Amino acid sequence: MEKLTLTIKGMTCKNCVTHVTEALSSVADVKAVKVNLKKGEAIVKGDTPNMDSLKAAVSEAGYQVV
Repeated sequence: MEKLTLTIKGMTCKNCVTHVTEALSSVADVKAVKVNLKKGEAIVKGDTPNMDSLKAAVSEAGYQVV
């Protein structure tokens, strides 16, 4: 299982964490997501998740992967 750490820009509250978690969880091959508001990070675990798909999901949710 692969582990990726993404820096997420634009999160300001717990609702943002929920939106980003749901968005990343919807991507194929993602098995687990943990979002940290204070660090502005999301840790994604899965079977080789596609980075472009992860970025697109976060973007569609209204945030940015930097």
